[in-house]
Formats: sequence, structure tokens, C-alpha cells
Amino acid sequence: MSLGVFLAVLAAAFLHALWNALIKLGTSKVGTMVILSVIEVPIGLAVLSVAPPMNPAAFPWVLAAGCTHFAYKFFLTYAYDRGDLSRVYPIARGAAPMIVALVGGFFLADAISARQYLAIAVLGGGILMMARGVLDHGEDRRLLPFALGSACATATYTMIDGIGGRVSGAPGAYVAWVFVADGLIFSLGMLALRGVSVLPRDGRAWAQGSLASLASYGAYAVSIWAMTLAPIAVVAALRETSILFAVLIGWLIFGERMDRGKAMAAAVIVAGVLLTRL
Repeated sequence: MSLGVFLAVLAAAFLHALWNALIKLGTSKVGTMVILSVIEVPIGLAVLSVAPPMNPAAFPWVLAAGCTHFAYKFFLTYAYDRGDLSRVYPIARGAAPMIVALVGGFFLADAISARQYLAIAVLGGGILMMARGVLDHGEDRRLLPFALGSACATATYTMIDGIGGRVSGAPGAYVAWVFVADGLIFSLGMLALRGVSVLPRDGRAWAQGSLASLASYGAYAVSIWAMTLAPIAVVAALRETSILFAVLIGWLIFGERMDRGKAMAAAVIVAGVLLTRL
């Protein structure tokens, strides 16, 4: 992985933590996520108006990604209703690289070295350390099934997107089509499940959701682009350093607890990042 791709994925990690923080900040997590999804559609259409066309063979992957993103968003919003950003985010994101590495070793074409697997394992260990407060500090354990469901969906769409982006021949157009599909499937799905009352009425919620949608696009587009240039499992692991950003946001902005366990977990995650560069 080149230095440019490495730094770009770190920037994507920050944007990912930012949009999650904006969802957590919302009074209605589901409502803010629906707004994010609604805004995804015009963003995707705007990008499609200037992006080169993609290979039509990628459209099945677009549809699969849109459906998987529904599950990801659904589980994530319900997890945030039950736990802090600095706890839910590590669990939701942490298991995904492990799943990608395990499944990818059998089904993906990328050659992953022993050192890269070690880096993924170190990152995963740090992420699990970050999440242990659910059990150690008496936090709401009901967040666990939702956070783990989000992790499974993340691993699934990571592999779908890695393959789909390559098949498309135009990662920018692929991401834009996924945004359109994802935005329509989630917003229409939640409206069908919860009714129009799920949509917040105040301007602040729409501003937060719109900003979250823009940050989400930036994070997603950079990640898909990076997967066309570097092994999918390594990109997936490196972008989980967004956990460091999420913990800092939770501590400095939301006033969430910062203890020795979180600090040690952050150090292990940084070690994992360094291993991807050695």
C-alpha cells in the first residue's frame, strides 16, 4: 500500500467517525439516519451526472450493497439508542476486519501476507479491548446483538464493494449508484416500517443528517477507490482506525468516560496501523 493510499484511508476513517458522531448526536437516531439516506440520493445522482459510466455487470453488486447497507444502518441506529459512541462504534466496526480476513482468505483473489494478517489481528485485539466496557462497567448489554449485527453487515458489504468496485471499472460511478440504491432502500424501508413520523421536522436534524451524508460519501468513496489499489482486507482493517477518532470525539465532545482500558486499546490499534506500513 502506497503512502498516498494509506493517508487517504486514514482521512476516510475520520469522516466515518464524524458521520457516526452526527447520528449519535441526533435526538432520534433512526430519524437522522433516514435523513442521511434521503440526502444520499441527490448526492449519488449529482456524482453520476459527471462520472464516467460504469460496467453494467456491476449493477447486481450495487443492488446487493444497497440491501446490505439497510441491515448495517438498521442495526447501528438501534445500537446507538442503547450505548455510547465510544462503545458501540468499536464493537460494530471491530469484528468486521476479522470476518473479511477469514472469509476473504477463501473467496477473494487478493494475496494477504502473514504480516498483514498479523496487523489485522493486532487491530482486532485492540478493538475488542476497546469494547470490553460493556461487560466490565455494567453498560447496557442489549446493544451487543445490534452492534454485532452491524459488524456482520459491514463485513458483507466490504467484500461486496471491493469486488463490485473492481468489476465496475469506475469506482466513482459505482459508489454513486450504491448511494442511490442505499438511500432509496433504507429511507423507503424505514418509512414502510415506522411511517412518516420517523422523519424529524426540525431544521437542525436535517442539517446534521445532510452533513453526515456528505461525510459518509467522502469516507465511502475513498475506501472503494483504495480497494481498487490495495488488498481489500488490509484497507478494511486500516479504516477501522476510525475507532480512534470516534473515541476522541466521544471523550472530548460528548464527555464520555476515558479510562486506562480505552487508552491501552487505542495504543494497540495504533500498533496495528504501524504494522500495515512496515
